[in-house]
Amino acid sequence: MKVMNVHFRKLDGVSPAAAGAVLDTLASDEDLLWPHHSWPPMRFDRPLGVGATGGHGPVRYSVEAYSRGESIRFRFTRPEGFDGIHAYEVLHEGDAVILRHVLIMRARGAALLTWPLVFRPLHDALIEDSLAQAEASLGKSATTRPWSPWVRLLRWLMSGGRARGQAVPCRKSEPMR
Repeated sequence: MKVMNVHFRKLDGVSPAAAGAVLDTLASDEDLLWPHHSWPPMRFDRPLGVGATGGHGPVRYSVEAYSRGESIRFRFTRPEGFDGIHAYEVLHEGDAVILRHVLIMRARGAALLTWPLVFRPLHDALIEDSLAQAEASLGKSATTRPWSPWVRLLRWLMSGGRARGQAVPCRKSEPMR
């Protein structure tokens, strides 16, 4: 099964450099992009750069390409049957800056069931929370999309009843412009 999944935020009044600076903090101690207040942290075996390996929760990948301030592309290594990539990109459309996440993969084997039933709903909720975190980090009002009952149930089941609820991201110190 071919999968293409896209999420984005238009960031009015934000410079490409500021959006890129948020992207560059991913998986660091000063991470301004990842919604670690509600989701398993993204961790790598070394600082963000080509060849770094890691992931979040049961999802594993390696950094396949990294253009500072512009894009990061990851290649999946787990779960089994996730053959493809996901990426964050800072795009310019006229005067607008867009922060976009793209996942392109071919699901095979067990992933034919686990992607649509488990991973896609969780992925969609996590990425939307990530983009809301970026908005807050850039001094914008965070566009939070409430988790579905299915996402809340999956999180509760997977955590043995210990999953944290959805949190509205807050601004981190001074907004970046």
